[in-house]
Amino acid sequence: MNDTFHHVGVACRDLDSETRRFAALGYHQEGVDFTDPIQGVSGRFLIGGGPRLELLVPLSTEGCLAPWLKTGAKLYHLAYLVPDLDGEVTRLRGQGAKTVVSPVPAVAFAGRRITFLMLPNMMLVELIAKQ
Repeated sequence: MNDTFHHVGVACRDLDSETRRFAALGYHQEGVDFTDPIQGVSGRFLIGGGPRLELLVPLSTEGCLAPWLKTGAKLYHLAYLVPDLDGEVTRLRGQGAKTVVSPVPAVAFAGRRITFLMLPNMMLVELIAKQ
């Protein structure tokens, strides 16, 4: 496996409020905010006192973040850069992972493809194509 850890996805209701909370842990904004209508989210990356964080807010109340926000869960997903997106999807599916979002271009990664898979342990993983 040649995957590289990239970020922890964090579900939230307000980017600015959440950024202030993480600032107490040494985090600050990395780059500009983005809106991805395909994923139905707006987001912001933070770097600082630990792993890179991707704060995500939904564009609608029924979006992909709704189950997490409804329960108050913050941890949304773990994301990895992968050299062969399709090959990694095949490998993980062979180990029981289920595709949640098929590969699509992502605004946050300059149009590179991403996909989401649910592992058998119910952890959501995002794969990001390196190229």
